[in-house]
Amino acid sequence: MTNKEVATEPNDLGKYFIERANAGDVDGLVALYEPDAVLAFPPGSLASGHAEIRKVYEQFVAAAPVLSPGRQHPALVTGDVAMTAATQTNGDVSVEIARRQPDGTWLWVTDQPALAR
Repeated sequence: MTNKEVATEPNDLGKYFIERANAGDVDGLVALYEPDAVLAFPPGSLASGHAEIRKVYEQFVAAAPVLSPGRQHPALVTGDVAMTAATQTNGDVSVEIARRQPDGTWLWVTDQPALAR
C-alpha cells in the first residue's frame, strides 16, 4: 500500500495524505509525521506524537470521508525545514511544517489542517 512510499519533496506529504485518508490507511497517515509531531485536529484539539495522532486518524477514517485534493501551494523551503500549505476544496487553508530527515525524505513536524477560511 502507499505507506511504503516516502515523501522526497515536502509537497508529496499532502498528496500522500489525500491518498491514504481516502484508502482508510491509518498506518500510512501516521507515517507522514515525525514521532513527536503535533497535529491540531479536530479543530480546538492537539494531538502530540504518533499514539495520539493515530487515535485521531482512527476516528477520522472511521467516518469514511472522501477527500479531494485542493490547491497545493509551492513549499517554502529553507535548509531542512519547509512550510507547506494548501487551500482545501471547502475553502479552509491547511498549513504544515515539514523537516527533511537524515535519509533525505520529508515528514511533518506540525500540522494545522484548518488554519483559516
